[in-house]
Amino acid sequence: MHSKNIPAKLDTLKSPLAVFNGKKEDDRLSADEIEEIQGITNEIPSLSRVNTSISCQQSRLLWLKDSDANSKYFHSVLSNRRRCNSIVSLMVNGNLMEWVHPIHNVVFSHFRSHFEAQTMFRPGIENLAFKTLSYVEGSGLIKLFSIDDVKTTLWDCDSFKSPKPDGVNFGFI
Repeated sequence: MHSKNIPAKLDTLKSPLAVFNGKKEDDRLSADEIEEIQGITNEIPSLSRVNTSISCQQSRLLWLKDSDANSKYFHSVLSNRRRCNSIVSLMVNGNLMEWVHPIHNVVFSHFRSHFEAQTMFRPGIENLAFKTLSYVEGSGLIKLFSIDDVKTTLWDCDSFKSPKPDGVNFGFI
């Protein structure tokens, strides 16, 4: 298939198709005409794909040849955005700061003061007085359990009380 004048080839295929569509409504089409319509409808999508591919390649060639004629526009847009995003002056405690280094120092010291760890007084446990257990009370904590103590404790538990952190209440156990 030659790539010369594909849009004209597409137009020449579409015009008989329109004639056949008009004829289909009035009369019955012959077998040859139906076969020709099928050939045309199969050929149009392939020609369209070729035309799209060629157009894409031609646009790339033009871009390479002319080397992006819009670059001046895009660079001016980027420069304007850079100018709008820059900080030219800054008012700090009633003083106007200008130029790069003074603004840099003010901004840096501002954020350093917010994120720097500050020394603060934190109470220790040295001077706290805790209640202590007597020797008898402490020995009661390590006493062995009897089977009767365990049974009594288990049977006295209500099985429908609030669940544990895992979501299971005592009745499940």
